[in-house]
Amino acid sequence: MASSRTDPLTLDVIELIGGVVARYHEEYDRAAAAHALTGAQARVLGLLSLEPMPMRKVARRLKCEPSNITGIVDRLELRGLVERRPDPADRRVKLAAPTRDGLRTARQLQDALDFAREPLAELSEVERTMLRDLLRRMLGEEPAAGPGDTRRTDPRKTA
Repeated sequence: MASSRTDPLTLDVIELIGGVVARYHEEYDRAAAAHALTGAQARVLGLLSLEPMPMRKVARRLKCEPSNITGIVDRLELRGLVERRPDPADRRVKLAAPTRDGLRTARQLQDALDFAREPLAELSEVERTMLRDLLRRMLGEEPAAGPGDTRRTDPRKTA
């Protein structure tokens, strides 16, 4: 009997996930290039558009080195898309936050990511909810509170 790690169904699922990830990154990079951004810059901007945060937290969320995020935020700041501001809860900490132009650009980037919109629209709400919950389970995250749970978690896993 085949191990659950090497059975044909598991291998097929792994290949399909890889294909989705590759298409996501290709489309993100294409959308970013339309705004003269790198894919990494676009992913950081997208994450910051959800909430301002310290660069260490950005690095944790995107699973990369904090020094990489510092350089990315520096370049976004030069473009006027991000600013650094004191954290109201701890003035020693600086938050990276999108500017008005940064929020507009992040929305445009998100709108351009449509490779999955049509296929997802063909799924019922129950199927989309099940898919979301299975993906969260695979990532070791908490299950959804219910069908209407719209929490956003780690939209971009790499920088």
